[in-house]
Amino acid sequence: MRKGGKLAAALLLTLFCLVSTTAVANTKLKPKEVKAAQRRLSEMGYPAGRLGIVTFQKWEGRKVTGQLTRAEFNAILEAEAPKPKDSGYRHVEVDIDRQVMLMIDDDGAVTKILPVSTGSGEHYKEKRMSGLAYTPRGRFRIYGKMEGWRKSPLGLLYYPSYFSDGLAIHGNPSVPHTPRSHGCVRIPMSEAKEISEQLPVGTIVLIYDTQSFVSAKEWVQ
Repeated sequence: MRKGGKLAAALLLTLFCLVSTTAVANTKLKPKEVKAAQRRLSEMGYPAGRLGIVTFQKWEGRKVTGQLTRAEFNAILEAEAPKPKDSGYRHVEVDIDRQVMLMIDDDGAVTKILPVSTGSGEHYKEKRMSGLAYTPRGRFRIYGKMEGWRKSPLGLLYYPSYFSDGLAIHGNPSVPHTPRSHGCVRIPMSEAKEISEQLPVGTIVLIYDTQSFVSAKEWVQ
């Protein structure tokens, strides 16, 4: 075969492989595969449905779409369960970089992981108030709680659990994939009541990013 013919054949083979790979990647998932993905997400502590996929994508650093594609299906089956920064005691962790919150039990296992939206880091001036929309990093304890809706100077909070100077973990109808709050830790409305019940006064809350982390193990020793 002439050199030109070999090159053409190689190009055709490469094109065929690319088309085949794309076709496989776009293959529609079967119902049993969807169930398998949801089962695996649940085993790792993620919530059900689209919320679980969004949280998984945020934790793994994937593009956040909330869609269960073939690529996401494969990633879910190959993934390991999230691990906390600190272990050995019951607490909550808020990962600012990933924009997720982890619930950790007494044995250090993650029992639930949810998407959050924390302080935007921008200055705000609204409703006769101004300040920096910042979620503080460090170690805190839940010091106060309220059931249902609570009216605050900057808006409504659903089942707030306060951890620092009026800032709370609370439900909100809007939980963007990026930091957008005034400083609170927003969680999905559908999870707010249950999470509140799991955060009694005294619960330790660790909030961190890649530049800062403080353990609270000494608080429980």
